[in-house]
Amino acid sequence: MAAAGTAAPRTSARVHIQKFGTFLSNMVMPNIGAFIAWGLITALFIKSGWLNLGGNGGLPDDGWVAQIGGWGAFDGKGIVGPMITYLLPILIGYTGGKIVYDVRGGVVGAIATMGVIAGTSIPMFMGAMVMGPLGGWSMKRIDALWDGKIRPGFEMLVNNFSAGIWGMILAVFGFFAMGPLVITPFATAAGNVVKWLVDNGLLPLTSVFIEPAKVLFLNNAINHGVLTPLGTQQSLDDGKSILFLLEANPGPGLGLLLAYMLFGKGMAKASAPGAALIHFVGGIHEIYFPYVLAKPKLIAAVILGGMTGVFTNVIFGSGLRAPAAPGSILAVLAQTASDSYIGVILSVLLAATVTFLVAALLLKADGSEDEGDLAKATADMEAMKGKKSIASSTLATGAGGTAVATKTIRSIVFACDAGMGSSAMGATVLRRKIQAAGFGDVSVVNKAIANLTDDVDLVVSHQDLTARARQRSGSAIHVSVDNFMSSPAYDDIVELLGRTNAAPAADSASSAPSSEASSAAAPVARSVAVGDSNAPELLALASITLSGSARSRDEAITEAGQLLVAAGAVDAAYVAAMHDRERSVSTHMGSGLAIPHGTNEAKSAIRRSAMSFVRYPEGLDWNGKPTTFVIGIAGVGNEHLDLLQKIAHVFLDKAKVAELEAAQTAAQVKAILTAD
Repeated sequence: MAAAGTAAPRTSARVHIQKFGTFLSNMVMPNIGAFIAWGLITALFIKSGWLNLGGNGGLPDDGWVAQIGGWGAFDGKGIVGPMITYLLPILIGYTGGKIVYDVRGGVVGAIATMGVIAGTSIPMFMGAMVMGPLGGWSMKRIDALWDGKIRPGFEMLVNNFSAGIWGMILAVFGFFAMGPLVITPFATAAGNVVKWLVDNGLLPLTSVFIEPAKVLFLNNAINHGVLTPLGTQQSLDDGKSILFLLEANPGPGLGLLLAYMLFGKGMAKASAPGAALIHFVGGIHEIYFPYVLAKPKLIAAVILGGMTGVFTNVIFGSGLRAPAAPGSILAVLAQTASDSYIGVILSVLLAATVTFLVAALLLKADGSEDEGDLAKATADMEAMKGKKSIASSTLATGAGGTAVATKTIRSIVFACDAGMGSSAMGATVLRRKIQAAGFGDVSVVNKAIANLTDDVDLVVSHQDLTARARQRSGSAIHVSVDNFMSSPAYDDIVELLGRTNAAPAADSASSAPSSEASSAAAPVARSVAVGDSNAPELLALASITLSGSARSRDEAITEAGQLLVAAGAVDAAYVAAMHDRERSVSTHMGSGLAIPHGTNEAKSAIRRSAMSFVRYPEGLDWNGKPTTFVIGIAGVGNEHLDLLQKIAHVFLDKAKVAELEAAQTAAQVKAILTAD
């Protein structure tokens, strides 16, 4: 209890810092393209630029060359000065206001930002980060004062004048107070701190804070919330800034992943090469964070590597002209000042080398067989981030989308929206493959996404539902499919089990669980058996149509639904829910079969479990997929799942499908579908 009581405040503080840092970086990140444009223009046209046109570079002092050369002047008369003085801060201010109060907040935030720009002599990035959100927030509060009280016909007048008047007030406030009295002194003090660190050779020590903060997902907050504004000011004065490389240097992450490639264990070692490519070339640094979280002692390696990179840049006096975002080696080199290539390249190589050597030593000295729980570390990282990570999801999938894992898989859940039809069919097919491969100890069940819990090892879902499934079961491996009957992902899962689970016994395939044991693996409460004479039939002969009249997907759904209504199994409202389900996620199973059913919310419209069967001899189009058979489903509990398993086995057998196509009576269809 005491431990919990002390941990909570630290967690809360970290979360608040992350949220604040994310808010700051969210004002800069959408505008990185503008920073890059400014950096490239600067690189081209200043006196020491790539084209050496600034001051005409010794070229004729007339004509278009002289005009282009004039663009690079830092006196504010060309394009470089106005961009950094006006364009970039106004974009940040607008973005900050828009985050708080949409476009209206953005406009007022931009007006307010112009006030601090005009009231100071330095680029107002920090001022924009204050005045932009302040403009949006205050405008939102003012609008709330007369919300619903404006007479009809006067809304536009009030809205436009209120935004204009309040924007004017904020601009004046920024000009006379916020800019000269608050922002300028703060920016000057921050610049003096950086200068002091540089002058005293202490800048490398910033890696002691920056590298752990990156792993705790404060990287964007540090880089774009603090270093980018300070670095841009320094770049304006000196033509480059070392601050752009404090966080963005890809060397430490590369060295760590190279060490895992050579000295790691298990799937951490196997996934490191792909992660290194994404990190170094793609510039997505968060890809290596889980490798540190899996073995926290490796933070020492990236700290020392980061310090080495910073120290190298200090010695060579190297820097970038503008932020490198994302932190790819390509972006770093594109923004490197013309006199800094040697220093920047060496900083990356030496940072990677030092990190590699230290990490390799730590990994080799680790005598345990524990490879580190990379999946758990990835989940922890995403929990800190507050959302799923596109890059880190590659740590849970290999080439071609094949799932990888770092622990034994014992439980698999096939999830769909209602847990009624699609997931049951898919689970049956997957269970059959897994048992045939000899992994009879792996349970495969189906559930509605709403019933998912975060205690399963692997979740299979339709590609349109995977995002929702991840929210319910964040620590599981997630596999997406678009074909429930014959998805190649099922074979990938079997291959995954071969890598992560103990090898099956030689005779395990022949001793795969019987249908009864299979049912135990996927618990099914059969309160109404298929052949129970004391209860209504799940598939009545009257609910079987050998030649459907529908000519489209929607008509087929209605036709199958109306058969359920006619059987007294569902209310008429259930048919509409079947259409809602189809608009959300397709119920096409593959193999010419579709099984439309209602949404999870529509179960109240089901009176009893039942199925309907409609055959379309000429076929119909189902979202671009040819379909011959449509089976409507309504399930109260789990009693229909036994029949669904049999149907799945039928459609895995081409000979059985041919028998369905040739059947002449409803009784023949029922016999094929319900045969043991």
